[in-house]
Amino acid sequence: MIRIAVDAMGGDNAPEEIVTGVVEAARRASGRFEIILVGDEKLINKELNHHHFIKNLPISIIPASQKVEMEESAVKAFKDKKDSSISVAIRLHKNGKANAVVSAGNTGAAMTNAHLYLRSIEGVDRPAIGTLFPNEQGVGLIIDVGSSVNLKPSNFQQFGVMGSIFMKHIMGIKTPRVGLLNIGEEESKGGSILQRAYKLLSTSTINFIGNIEGRDILKGTADVMVCDGFVGNILLKFAESLSGMISKSMKRTIRGNLPGTVGLYLLRPSLRKLFKMFDYQEYGGAPLLGINGNCVISHGSSSSRAIKNAIEEAYNMVNNDITQRINERIKAKKGEIGER
Repeated sequence: MIRIAVDAMGGDNAPEEIVTGVVEAARRASGRFEIILVGDEKLINKELNHHHFIKNLPISIIPASQKVEMEESAVKAFKDKKDSSISVAIRLHKNGKANAVVSAGNTGAAMTNAHLYLRSIEGVDRPAIGTLFPNEQGVGLIIDVGSSVNLKPSNFQQFGVMGSIFMKHIMGIKTPRVGLLNIGEEESKGGSILQRAYKLLSTSTINFIGNIEGRDILKGTADVMVCDGFVGNILLKFAESLSGMISKSMKRTIRGNLPGTVGLYLLRPSLRKLFKMFDYQEYGGAPLLGINGNCVISHGSSSSRAIKNAIEEAYNMVNNDITQRINERIKAKKGEIGER
């Protein structure tokens, strides 16, 4: 049985939304997985008591007396809060009592605990956070979106390999197209690091299609878009604001305009689908790839729906052996993937 540890105290809406998301996921588990809620046992039980017919759901609790606040230093929290909910959850994974971890808490704390307890896969210099982006053809994965800056050329290549494995086995894309996010399509574009990364990616066995530009992201030109964490995080935060900006702009434009109001009413079903595409909660969370484990990092303001989807994503990562596939691929291509 697959067991997923969930950081019940992590995030802006913890533990209410976290527990609700866990209950929703557990109702759909159908024997596929169990969920371990980690955190303040009293508060968790209080939230569980708000739900009906949960006695037979595959949910258990492991107590943790501390929590890491969103603004806390990740390194300091790791040293001073060994009994934090995220630390306990990661150690459950390390000790084989859980197969995956989901957290909507402090991203740095989740990454630090994952890196120091689970360690990186041998041959992976920098674990990376990937996130799914909607595009004209479905969704693509941008990697990295915040874990690493000041990269070596080989890091971009490793990101391409890890992203390809994720998109193939989780999203079902047979041969994912990998693009290097740059300021132009030509091989000579970008600084020396990006130029060397281009050459490494070109010699890799992944389906590298060359440089892509910002306009290619929403076109769906590539299935995996490789960049450093600085660029990726800016893109992520920009995308998160997009649906809200469009919605507010439409409301301002049609305010007091009867034909516009009627038109908006008629378009509501289509607009809901459009906004749903840009809703990060639909995708659950961002996989942390390159560690010896399965970790999904959700947005700090995740709702119960986002947590439910993140748990499903964590299950799919375990069920499809994503970590093992990355491990095998990196080892098999050790001579191919390295610093140059």
